[in-house]
Amino acid sequence: MNNFNELKVNKNIVELLAKKGIKEPTEIQTEAIPVILNDKDVIGQASTGSGKTFAFGIPLIQKIKTVGKDPSGLIIVPTRELAIQIADELEKINFENKKILLTYGGREIAGQIENLKTGVDIVIGTPGRLVDLIERKAINLLKIKTLILDEVDQMLLMGFRNEIDKIIEVCNRKRQTLCFSATIDSTVKKMAYRITKEPVNIVIESKENKLANINQYVIKTSDRRKLDTLCSLLNETNPFMGIIFCRTKVRVDSLEEELSARGYSCQKLHSDIPQAKREKIMKAFKDVEFQFLVATDVAARGVDITGVTHIFNYDITEDVESYIHRIGRTGRAGEKGDSYLFVTDRNTEMLIDIQKQIKMNIPEKEVEYISGVMSALELPKKKYNKKINARTKNIEEQKKRYRQ
Repeated sequence: MNNFNELKVNKNIVELLAKKGIKEPTEIQTEAIPVILNDKDVIGQASTGSGKTFAFGIPLIQKIKTVGKDPSGLIIVPTRELAIQIADELEKINFENKKILLTYGGREIAGQIENLKTGVDIVIGTPGRLVDLIERKAINLLKIKTLILDEVDQMLLMGFRNEIDKIIEVCNRKRQTLCFSATIDSTVKKMAYRITKEPVNIVIESKENKLANINQYVIKTSDRRKLDTLCSLLNETNPFMGIIFCRTKVRVDSLEEELSARGYSCQKLHSDIPQAKREKIMKAFKDVEFQFLVATDVAARGVDITGVTHIFNYDITEDVESYIHRIGRTGRAGEKGDSYLFVTDRNTEMLIDIQKQIKMNIPEKEVEYISGVMSALELPKKKYNKKINARTKNIEEQKKRYRQ
């Protein structure tokens, strides 16, 4: 199958997709859409960027009918950012103007309760806020026809198992259940089989190495020299858009403050920042209003921004999967990307694990060390602005090709 009509997608949705430049389904969409439209439960494994949002979103919008004030569709996600992203994607194909409610911590709960009272068709929310609404008796899930859990692996990793159990306990038992995850280990598989009925397993193996478009480098340094080494590297590479990952919120705060003081165009993102401000920061980054996003792993989960050219792993990850997820923010939609991993002596074992699992020896890059180096990017500002203008058209083309 090579078009949405053959998948029996509603013609109105097909037309809306075409207007967005999406004319051919991805592999996960080809496999999942007919099964979901046939009311089967699904356990789907597909990586970020494979098109899984539309894989479950298209049949959801097509099947869900407005029958009353209680929701018929529920999507549970691990992070606020992913909730927003999925809502944006669903609105692109919402041809019948179904009422979609976003619910997550950081937003005023009173407004969400009022929306539920007036009636919604689909709810997209994080586990904690959904449990809060259930305990307040503000949401009725007994009429849920389709329950979707996206990024199940991350929800379990972030400790949401109890919350998920509480939500499912009050859902309609005759529902259709769809579980999607980038990785499916024994823990994910056990939970998925427990909450589904005779599920169809769909596994989409990447046809190409997901790291093939990313040039990876190791930067060997010390804790004392790390900041200056990073600044020298930022000056040398002068990225179009870069994400700098730190392990903790405290590290993000400290690094963003130091980089700003040195003249770098950057903002920070982590879970302690008020949600309204986080949304403004993400919009500003997507609009290339600043150059570097300093973030934690959790804050960046589910965030896919077309145009990110460089990833800087200021702090090494605690596991290999997190490393792959981090650097996967670049090298998208056929574009090349660069990633740099800062390694100190105490990080040696983790580096060995990363290289072993990705089956390559990451080359080392020498970076000139200059104590107290300041940003050299303020000087060629006109040149940078030209660089933005030159790449804007390219980014728009990437967005058309790229399916969330």
